Amino acid sequence: MRAADLAARRDLLLVALATLATWAVSVVFELHERYFGWLARWERWQADEIPLALLVFASGLAWYAFRRRREARAALAEREQARRHADELLARNRELAQGLIALQESERAALARELHDEMGQRCTALRIETALLRQCAAGDRAGMLAAAARADASAQALYQSVRELLQRLRPAQLDELGLVAALQVLCEGWELRSGLACVFLHEGLEQPLPEAVEVAVYRVAQEALTNAVRHAQASTLRLRVVRQGARLRLEASDDGCGMDLAAPRHGIGLLGASERAAALGGSLRLDSAPGRGLRLQLELPVVQPVPEAVGQP
Repeated sequence: MRAADLAARRDLLLVALATLATWAVSVVFELHERYFGWLARWERWQADEIPLALLVFASGLAWYAFRRRREARAALAEREQARRHADELLARNRELAQGLIALQESERAALARELHDEMGQRCTALRIETALLRQCAAGDRAGMLAAAARADASAQALYQSVRELLQRLRPAQLDELGLVAALQVLCEGWELRSGLACVFLHEGLEQPLPEAVEVAVYRVAQEALTNAVRHAQASTLRLRVVRQGARLRLEASDDGCGMDLAAPRHGIGLLGASERAAALGGSLRLDSAPGRGLRLQLELPVVQPVPEAVGQP
């Protein structure tokens, strides 16, 4: 039994003993009769009404204490709930940090492998072709042209590899094409590589958006496509981006196998997308069930940067 329960029982026992002791003393000394005999002398001052007033006052104090006790319990419950919520957020942030560190190391390892395999091979091929160019005789025009063509092909492949690596680090299409065209290219690329039918719709995106919002929308769309192909095994994904006033909403719905939202998830893709939305003052909601596909909805505030006043410090 807890110490608080023992203390409560002890206090209740003391109250009962005090009540019995008061009754016993009153019986022995006839306090009630003596008290009302004394009050009779002060009848003109209505002193005999004092006990009833004191009873109401005591009842009021008991009611006041009961209300404050109930409020204290409610405050304590809210504080405990806030503490549990803070613990959950701390555990979630710790999980996200560990996942991000693991993802960072995995991405670095993948980049290192690609730099070694792709870049190293392309650079070696270029060196071989340039060495052949130097060894070609002055009159061997056909050999020189063939070596130059192979060197050009290697350079093109090297350039494409560099673009793909840069794309993984930052979506260059956003800077070159804008959000709408970049999302269209993203969907078409996934269609070509995976066979996923991606339907892209947009509305109200004529005005430019803040860079952070565009990057968040692009990355969350990437995650929705990745999840639809690699995990949900979907055949169709519907991507819709709508801007309404100061809010922007992205909806991604697939026809895949779905997922149990109550089950623990080990991947950090959707968790990272949720944290990305929260960092911008938005939210990410998931609606799914096994065999029912996944519906992802991202909402972000569209806050345009305030231009600095010219000539003011």
